[in-house]
Amino acid sequence: MSFVCTFVTKYINTNKTILMKRALLFLLGFLIASIIIFLLIPSPIEPVAWTPPKAPELAGKYAVNDKLANVEILFKGQCEKCEDVAIDSMGRIYGGQLNGDIVVFDKTGNRKVLANTKGRPLGLHFDKQKNLIVADAVSGLLSIDTNTGKVNTLVNEYEGKKMIFVDDVDIAEDGTMYFSDASTKYGFYDNSLDILEGAGNGRLFAYYPATKETKLLLDDLRFANGIAVAHDQSYVLVNETGRFRTHRYWLQGPKKGQSDLFIENLPGFPDGISQGQDGLFWIALVSPRLQSFDDLSQSTFMKNIVAKLPASFQPAPVHYGLVLGVDENGTVKYNLQDPKGGFSEITSVQQFGQDIYLGSLYENSLAKYRLN
Repeated sequence: MSFVCTFVTKYINTNKTILMKRALLFLLGFLIASIIIFLLIPSPIEPVAWTPPKAPELAGKYAVNDKLANVEILFKGQCEKCEDVAIDSMGRIYGGQLNGDIVVFDKTGNRKVLANTKGRPLGLHFDKQKNLIVADAVSGLLSIDTNTGKVNTLVNEYEGKKMIFVDDVDIAEDGTMYFSDASTKYGFYDNSLDILEGAGNGRLFAYYPATKETKLLLDDLRFANGIAVAHDQSYVLVNETGRFRTHRYWLQGPKKGQSDLFIENLPGFPDGISQGQDGLFWIALVSPRLQSFDDLSQSTFMKNIVAKLPASFQPAPVHYGLVLGVDENGTVKYNLQDPKGGFSEITSVQQFGQDIYLGSLYENSLAKYRLN
């Protein structure tokens, strides 16, 4: 037995270099084969290249500050990834959870589940009949009776094709409901693919409750997101997250039926937008701009590569708090930030008196900030 062991040891020592070379060649061949297979796997997107404008620095009107570090966290652990916030005339606070529950908190903090949308509730807004109108990514545009919790579907298709990513809603004084369809191609759980693709799959719609008619107002939007009707009802705003800007669609006046840009080249990815007081609009920026995303946007080849990688290897939102208050001319009046992201990835802002309430797709709570 010792002879055999000695023989094997001498053989290995004699042929060590050869064995190592063979192992390295095997590993190299395996790596090359893996790369070839990876490159041959079809991409899940059909990317469109574009060159983003240079991102504005967080200076001047966008100067870094820590004002949002002073937010009050509300209902910790009781509002799971509630993207939007709605507040009724009684001061009750509503949120839409990841599991489809519409939860309500009264002034004492008591929580109840009003209804379940059987989808993913995103935008929330009250109509004049005190129904809660919900933009649900999966189930469509819904109306919920706040007394009984009964859920009615208003819109979930257009021209015979199901909507798969209804995102946000706002309601004009005449009752018209303006809502966004973020993507005709990717649903809520694939939202990053739509932004990465950049092909213009988003749309803006109007729904007329009296006639139950749905009208397409704008398409070719790169991830249509937050909606806000102007204070004077002359236009409606829609955030285009994938292009860092906000479109204005004219409802009245000489430009009726036309659109232009309300604000562009924002310092982050705009998500929700809402009417504030004194002519203000509040814009929630879910993340500051990412240089990696701006660079990636210019190459369809790299977009295809990244789209095939696990989500953990793709550009992701930065845990940062960022909210802007702009007037009707698009001039920045409020610049609220928290670089440490105590309450981060803010997706909605709702003003109630001198307080603004914040929703998030990352946090499991809501937040409140008192304006000066």
